[in-house]
Amino acid sequence: MPKRIAILGSTGSIGTRTLEVARHLPEDVKIVALAAHSNIELLYDQALEFSPQLIAVFNPDRAQILAKRLPHIPVLAGMDGLKAAAAWSQADFCMLAMIGSVGLLPAVAAIESGKQIGLANKEIFICAGEWISALAKEKNVEIIPVDSELCALHQCLGKEKKRSVRRLILTASGGAFREKTADQLKTVTMEDALVHPNWHMGPKAVVDCSTLMNKGFEMIEARWLFDIDPSRIEAVIHPQSRVHSFVEFIDGSLLAQIAEPNMVLPIQYALTYPERKQGILPPYDFLKNATLTFYPPDVKRFPCLQLALESLREGKSYPCFLNAANEVLVERFLKKEISWTSIGSRLEKLISLHQACNVLSLGAILSVDQLARELARQA
Repeated sequence: MPKRIAILGSTGSIGTRTLEVARHLPEDVKIVALAAHSNIELLYDQALEFSPQLIAVFNPDRAQILAKRLPHIPVLAGMDGLKAAAAWSQADFCMLAMIGSVGLLPAVAAIESGKQIGLANKEIFICAGEWISALAKEKNVEIIPVDSELCALHQCLGKEKKRSVRRLILTASGGAFREKTADQLKTVTMEDALVHPNWHMGPKAVVDCSTLMNKGFEMIEARWLFDIDPSRIEAVIHPQSRVHSFVEFIDGSLLAQIAEPNMVLPIQYALTYPERKQGILPPYDFLKNATLTFYPPDVKRFPCLQLALESLREGKSYPCFLNAANEVLVERFLKKEISWTSIGSRLEKLISLHQACNVLSLGAILSVDQLARELARQA
């Protein structure tokens, strides 16, 4: 019997690749619900191809237009629509592939309805890691990471006991500006930032890679996904993006997951877990990829990573505040309102003024998120 999938963010980078896997594994994967922000043109095509039982569009006006074009499929609107798609009774699995903390409430709905989760929306764990982890444990919900590095850790850890782990080591490509000097970084443009050397992702994710904030966020995500003390989580720059992460065990053994930098693999892993199915990638060519290099990240040139590491160590509301403020500042950078270096400098100022608090309820999380956004718009 195929696994029945709801995809939140079906028109984005992860969502479209999830549908690519669904095409590849029609006997194992059935699409029952689709949700997107506002790209109803692509959503319409997806609906015709996959015949979902339910569609949700966050933008109410676009939802109305799509509903007229698809009279035979219920089309829901707004946050209530996203939550309904995430908790759709006919779905076994929910792929959370939206961008930003807008995915938090749908994630809660999916967890409370007992779905198995494929997590590509890392911001959920950044802004609400402790609370979401507790909720998932309470509801006995399994969360399978879809980010390539977190997926690699999931595979390397397997059934190992937590006490056997010495370090989790996440690799980072270094992003678009890994070779640039501090002076050169002062003049980089939005167009420059959107050219990732190894991966194809959405604009926000690519900018986060260029600042190394993405790696910092993944380290925070790893802390909650695997219940590992922050002192045992590290990152290294690995320009080739072939080794996706390492786990070092207390006996000195290292396990690494190696593959081409292609998101189809971690997506398929999540969809078919705990089984593996025939993939669409060709056999790995070790001779072609014979050189693998690693070096430490430079937190002086990339202060966003340092801010994320400090937030990881401090805990409480710091990661939530950092995530929301970063989201707003990246959006302002993409609109060419601020410079690339301003993302880090403004974040540093904002986080230095933040009064930390506990975020152990949904209300507290949403309150910190809103405050950070308001301050980042004015920064």
